[in-house]
Amino acid sequence: MVRPLSARKRRLHALPIAELVDAAGRFLAPPDAPPLRERVFTPWFTFWVFLAQVLSSAPACREALRHAQAWLRLRKEQEISSSTSAYCQARKRLPQAHLDAAFQRVVTHLEEQEEALGGGRRVRVVDGSSCSMPDTPANQASYPQPSGQKPGCGFPVMRFVALFSLATGALLGTERGALGESERTLWRRLWNLLQPGDIALGDRGFSSFAEYCLLLQRGVDSVMRLHARRTKGLRKLKRLAKGDWLVEWTKPAERPKWMEISQWENLPESLRVRHIQICVPIPGFRTKKLVAATTLLDAKTYPAQVIAEMYRYRWRIELFLRDIKITMGMDILRCKTPELIQKEFTMHLIAYNLVRALMLEAAMQHHRDPARISLAGALATVRQWAPTFMGLRLRAQRRAQLDAFFRCIAYDTVPNRPNRAEPRARKRRPKNYPLLNTHRRNFKEIQHRSKYTKTLS
Repeated sequence: MVRPLSARKRRLHALPIAELVDAAGRFLAPPDAPPLRERVFTPWFTFWVFLAQVLSSAPACREALRHAQAWLRLRKEQEISSSTSAYCQARKRLPQAHLDAAFQRVVTHLEEQEEALGGGRRVRVVDGSSCSMPDTPANQASYPQPSGQKPGCGFPVMRFVALFSLATGALLGTERGALGESERTLWRRLWNLLQPGDIALGDRGFSSFAEYCLLLQRGVDSVMRLHARRTKGLRKLKRLAKGDWLVEWTKPAERPKWMEISQWENLPESLRVRHIQICVPIPGFRTKKLVAATTLLDAKTYPAQVIAEMYRYRWRIELFLRDIKITMGMDILRCKTPELIQKEFTMHLIAYNLVRALMLEAAMQHHRDPARISLAGALATVRQWAPTFMGLRLRAQRRAQLDAFFRCIAYDTVPNRPNRAEPRARKRRPKNYPLLNTHRRNFKEIQHRSKYTKTLS
């Protein structure tokens, strides 16, 4: 049962992360199911402690429990055990359906804000990534480690494909699976999130004849890089501009394994797309020339330069994934069972979208560009301003503090550095420890192994 907004907000003001109360209470609906018996960690309380744990810079269960202990002692003069057992059991009881509903509530709010911003057709950008987790038998069974690693030397890896809004950076949905599942398979499961009129933006890993046809049947256009293996079945029809050609793709002779025979037979025998050659004359950029394939055939409405700029903005999804994986710590999950891994993963998505919602709110209040606001700065603001809200009782004080909170987020912007090269490389060298090349119980450490040199004979 969903309680009235006023009742929910009264309960929100009695929670350990009060810095998000006024900002998130309008659109975030945590689980409100009554507990079967009187507990300290009710579903409502557990949700917020779990969320605070994910948002924390030290996301250990002990840290989350200490936070809850301090708040209970301050607000209710209640003391609980220092063991993390009760909190961990409460997380297990937290229904996954409640977390999915809370995530969807934040996504709906962000989509409403995007509609308020306007700007024409919505661009949805897709990409795949992965994250690892503790090496337990249960995790290995659901998410096996890479096949090239020896048993006991690797970690379970989850592959996921994420769909983002290019305008706001909101994460609209994900599909996850084992490392052996193809990103294109996971991508097709996300098509229910696309609406007629949307534009799907992706790299060449998602570009194929069948996908383009099926997306067009849904009223969704595609802008993706032409796959390097697509060299046959192409026929140039018309030159629209310099480096801009109308091309006909011929239906491949071989049916994809994932398609039903009836579905494959219903596809057209040919498909018209535009091939736009994009030159990248920027020093330091790896790619110098590429071809974008799009079903946006109107060259007047969508000139080649507009398509080129749109594909260039595809790089933003790499930054979105870096924000959620590195800045917010989802790169390495901490739970030891697949069920809790799924909940922890969903909580990271909720936390990321919650920070994005706060950034968008701050941008709208202070007339700033949402793309220029720093997510790392917004996350630091959420973390460090938490204690300042704890002692505020008067509504006017909370309102003034919240205004300052949003102002702090809005004016923490990233520098405008166009054409900046961002190589995927690390400058700081790791420690010279030997690699674990066998199971831990069989490993024999050799002293000074990394400094071994062969002596002269």
